[in-house]
Amino acid sequence: MYKYMKNKMIKFFKKPRLKSPYLVAAWPGMGNVAARAVEFLWEQLKPIEFAELSAEGFFYPHEAWIFNSQVEFPRLPTGKFYFWKNVKGKHDLIIFLCEAQPSLEKGYNYAQMVLDVAEAFNVKRVFTFASMPTPIDHTQESRVWATVTEKKMIKELDKMHVQPMRSGQISGLNGLLLSVAKERRIEGLCFLAEIPLYSIQIENPKASKSVLAVFCRIFNIKLDFNSLDERAKIIEDEIERLVDYFKTGTSLGPISEDEVEKIKQTLAAASKIPESAKSKIEELFHAVSKDITRANELKIELDKWHIYKEYEDRFLDLFRPGGKDHN
Repeated sequence: MYKYMKNKMIKFFKKPRLKSPYLVAAWPGMGNVAARAVEFLWEQLKPIEFAELSAEGFFYPHEAWIFNSQVEFPRLPTGKFYFWKNVKGKHDLIIFLCEAQPSLEKGYNYAQMVLDVAEAFNVKRVFTFASMPTPIDHTQESRVWATVTEKKMIKELDKMHVQPMRSGQISGLNGLLLSVAKERRIEGLCFLAEIPLYSIQIENPKASKSVLAVFCRIFNIKLDFNSLDERAKIIEDEIERLVDYFKTGTSLGPISEDEVEKIKQTLAAASKIPESAKSKIEELFHAVSKDITRANELKIELDKWHIYKEYEDRFLDLFRPGGKDHN
C-alpha cells in the first residue's frame, strides 16, 4: 500500500482500514447515467473522502473563467476517492468520482492510477456504469445489461436479473477501466442501462436508477430514490412536450446541439426542482462561504438540476476577494 502512497499524483488524506472493499468508479458519459448514479450513491451513503487523483497532465483547459473582468487561472477537473463502511455486508466500498473524462490519449494512464489506489486496498472487484442507446421510447423502463471481465462471472448475471451484453463497445473511461482491470486480473462488471437513441445528450435519471437498483441488490443497500424519481419525472414531462418533433420520420437519430439547449432551457425554466434539492443548494452555498474547497460540491449540485446559469452570479461571487454568500 505504501508504495502507492509515494506516488505524487495521488494525494492521500486518510489511511482507512477496509473490509474486502469493492470499487465503483464513474465519469460523465451519454445520458450522464454513470456519473449521476454514483453522485446519487455518494449523496445517500455520505462516504468519507480519503484521496485525490491529480488532474495535472491528464486534462487540458478548454475554457476561460473570468472574475472581476480578468481571466483567472484555468480550473482542472477533480477526481476523488471516498470510502464507505458496509456494516451489513461482506464488502466495504471505495467510490471514485471524476468531473470529466481525461484527454483520449491519457485515458489509459488515468485508469492505471485509479486502479493503483484500488490495489493499494486489495480491491478484488471493480464496478462501472454506462448507457446503452436503443430504439426505445423515453417513457419506457430502462432495462439493464451487463458485461464482465471473466467468463466465469457470466453465471452471476442470472442472479442479478440482467442480460449479458454479447458484443459491442463501451466508450470512455467507464468502459476502459474494465479493460485495464482485466489486464491486472481484477474482476470487473459494467451495468448498462438502456436510453432512447434520440436523447443521448439529455440526462437520464431513470436509467441511473436502473443500474443503481442492481448494484444495491449486490451490496444489500437500501437507498431513498425519491429525489431521483422526481428528477426523472420532470425530465420525462419536458421531453414529452418536445419529442414528437424529434421522432418524425422513419429513423431515429441523436438530438442536435441546438435542440439539446432548447430542452435544457425548458427544463431550467420549469424550475420545478424538489424542495429538498433547493434546501440542499442553500446549505451548500452557506457551507462554501465558510469553506471554498467545497465549491465543486455545489457546482455539481447546480449542474445536476441544470440551474447553474440561474445561480451563476451568486456562485462566482464566492470566489471574489472577501466573497461571501449574501443571498
